[in-house]
Amino acid sequence: MKTRIAIAAALALLSLPQLAAAAEPMRAWITSGDRRFSLTEQAPVNPGAATGLPVIAVDPVQRFQTMVGFGAAITDSSAWLIRTKLTDSQRQSLLAELFGRQEGGLGFSLTRLTIGASDFSLDHYSLDDAPGGAPDPDLQHFSLKRPAEHVFPTVRQALSINGDLKIVASPWSAPAWMKTTGSLIKGQLKDEAYPVYARFFARYITEAASQGVPTDYLTIQNEPDFEPKDYPGMRWRAVDRARFFADHLGPELAAQGIKTKLLDWDHNWDQPEQPLTVFANAKANSYVSGVAWHCYNGQVAAQAIVQQAAPEKEVFLTECSGGEWAPDYADSFAWMMRKLIIGSTRYGARGVLMWNLALDEKNRPYAGGCDTCRGIVTINSQTGAITRNQEYYAFGHASRFVKPGAVRIAATAEVGDVESVAFENPDGSRVLVAYNHGDKPARFVISDGTKRFKTQLPPRAAGSFVW
Repeated sequence: MKTRIAIAAALALLSLPQLAAAAEPMRAWITSGDRRFSLTEQAPVNPGAATGLPVIAVDPVQRFQTMVGFGAAITDSSAWLIRTKLTDSQRQSLLAELFGRQEGGLGFSLTRLTIGASDFSLDHYSLDDAPGGAPDPDLQHFSLKRPAEHVFPTVRQALSINGDLKIVASPWSAPAWMKTTGSLIKGQLKDEAYPVYARFFARYITEAASQGVPTDYLTIQNEPDFEPKDYPGMRWRAVDRARFFADHLGPELAAQGIKTKLLDWDHNWDQPEQPLTVFANAKANSYVSGVAWHCYNGQVAAQAIVQQAAPEKEVFLTECSGGEWAPDYADSFAWMMRKLIIGSTRYGARGVLMWNLALDEKNRPYAGGCDTCRGIVTINSQTGAITRNQEYYAFGHASRFVKPGAVRIAATAEVGDVESVAFENPDGSRVLVAYNHGDKPARFVISDGTKRFKTQLPPRAAGSFVW
C-alpha cells in the first residue's frame, strides 16, 4: 500500500508541470484603426471549451519558411537624423526601442542599407567618385567615408542592441563613370564595366565588414526596371543581370571566399518574369540565393508564382513605404497588415522591410523622388520628439513576437473577416498575427491541438496572440 501511495504521489508531482503548461494562458496585444489600442496588451485568455464560434486552426506539423525578421532601412536620411538630431540618450533610447526586445521593444532584426546615395540621402554621390568623372578601373578612389559618417555608426549601435540583426545592402546606381549616361541619373551599366563592378561589390562587402558592418544579403540594383529623373537609378535588364551574376559577381565573390547571399530583382510584384529570367540562366541560378520584392505595383500573390517555379529560393520583401498619399491611419494600417505582415509571409517571405526607419516632420531629408514618404517613426528636427507612425505598430505586431529563426506554420488563412498567419518560435512558443478587416467586432477561437482559446478583435484591428 505504501509503495502504491508513493508511486501515485510521484506521478502526481510529475504531472504538475504538464498541468501547468496545459493551463498556461494566451497573451494578446491589439492595435485598432481608431487608435484606441496601440500594441496594447489585453487580459490573458485561459484555454477552455469554446463552441459555436469560427475557428482558426493552427497546425505546427505543416511547416514552411524560417524567418529572418522584420524591420526598416537605415537610409542616409534616417541615420543622419538619428545621429545629429537626437542626444546620446535619446538615440540610445530610440534604437533600443526599435531593435531591442526589452521593455516592449520592437525587436527589428532586419535592415537595409544603400550602397551610395538614394532618394533619401543628403545629396547625390557614389562610393567611387573619381575627379572629373574619370574612369577608375583600379578603384583607387573607392571610399566608405560617407557611410562611415552616420550610417555605419547607427548600424553598429543597432547591432550592439540586437546581435541577431541581418543586413541587406542595395545600390541605387553604379558610379557615374561606369554608366552609359556618365551620370548617377538614368542610364545602364557599360559592358566594359561588368568586371570592375563585381570587384566594387566585393570591396564594399569586405571593407564594410572591417568597419563592423556585415552584408548578409546583397541586391545588385534597386528597382532595375525604373530610371528616375531626379535621383540615382539605373536600368538593368534581366538577361544582363543574369550575365553579371554568372560571369562576374558570382565568380568574384566565390574567389574571395565571400559568403554574402545574392538576391535578384529588388522591384515590384508586377513582373515575376524578371527573376524567373535570371533563374533560367543555369550559371546565374547557381549563385543567386533568392528574390527581393517591392510593394508599389502588382499583387503580393506574385511571390507565389516565382516560389512555385523556384521553391529552393529565399523570398524577401525589401521595400515598401507608407506616405501622405494614404493619410488615413486606419486604411494604411489595414493595407500593411493584410499585404505585408500577413500576405507577404503567407507567400513565403523570410523577411519584410519598410523603407525609411526615420524621417523628420517634413518627410525629409530627401534628394529627389518621394517628398511625401513616411518613416517608421518621425523625428522632430527641432526637439527630437518621436512620433510612432502606423508603420511602427503594423510591423511591431510581427517583429516583437516572431523571433529570428521562427518557422511559419499552417493556420486557417481567413475566417469571416479575420485573416491570419502563424509562427512557431525557436523556444516552442507560438504566435498568431491576425487582422479583422470588418466593421464589426470579430469573435473566434484559436485552436492548437487540444488547446482552444476564445478571443476577439475590434473592427479594423490587428492582434498578436502568443501562447
